Amino acid sequence: MTAVHGLADRVAAGDHTAVARALTQVERRSDGVGELLARLHHRTRGAHVIGITGPPGSGKSTLVSRLARVYRRHGRTVGVLAVDPSSVFSGGAILGDRIRMSELTGDAGVFIRSIATRGALGGLSRAVLDAITVLDAAGKDVIVLETVGVGQAEVDVISAAQTVAVVSVPGMGDDVQAIKAGLLEIADVHVVNKADREGADRTVAELREMTRLAHRKPGQWNVPIERTVAATGAGVDELVDRFDAHLAWLHRSGEREVRARRNAATRIRWMAEELVLDRLRPGRPDFDQAVRDVVDRRTDPIGAARRLVGPQQPQTALTPGPRASQTIRGANR
Repeated sequence: MTAVHGLADRVAAGDHTAVARALTQVERRSDGVGELLARLHHRTRGAHVIGITGPPGSGKSTLVSRLARVYRRHGRTVGVLAVDPSSVFSGGAILGDRIRMSELTGDAGVFIRSIATRGALGGLSRAVLDAITVLDAAGKDVIVLETVGVGQAEVDVISAAQTVAVVSVPGMGDDVQAIKAGLLEIADVHVVNKADREGADRTVAELREMTRLAHRKPGQWNVPIERTVAATGAGVDELVDRFDAHLAWLHRSGEREVRARRNAATRIRWMAEELVLDRLRPGRPDFDQAVRDVVDRRTDPIGAARRLVGPQQPQTALTPGPRASQTIRGANR
């Protein structure tokens, strides 16, 4: 049995040491990680992936910690992926082991990992999607993905999660931060956290008006607005009930299959980009020759690029389109 086979078996058995090692390989893109992920993909079990997004300072980490406790009280195992800013020196996650969730570390039913954004403009690195595969194969019932809170660009979360909660708080300058950058459109549940603050009623009212004006087709999910005070746990049980209700709707409506196809398409596209980019780097003979040909005007950059990536339609090469806007337009909400 190869090392990859053995590691995959240990991950599937729920060995947290093996899970941690697999996630490290995923982040580093170590040799053999492709084979590891292929083996784990066939052993995934359909975890409920919940994305928690919103502006910095909205209390997402505290909310995630409270959610994990409620799920554990219900007997469900939890994986937490906390996406953090990258260190400009090492590229790793700045917050490391996420000390704000340290009270959960003694629970064998919870696994917490910080994942660096590595400069991804949509708030997620490609490693996050692969990390979800690892935790799903490890048997986690619920995987909570907490995004970094980059604000206007952070919409890639819908390419990873089945249920997206957008967290707002009263009194942070904008009355409804979720209105920004398409965050309103990606929400399956709106959460007004720190709802004991002055202005919470106004924030709820504005969110309710925004969701009322949204153009939704008959049979689509009616986006609820939940109030929480994560610091005390108030409203978190009700929020978990909403997540469960949304999961039931996904199954009942067939939307879970739609989102599974969308997420698979995103993963294929991102992996294809990674494979192509690996071929397009200095030191590879075909790439260096293409550079010389462009410099010597024997060809042009577009022609050189087409030859390097293989035959394709011209419009595909010239108009790749922003990933985030494509993802939002493709969402069937």
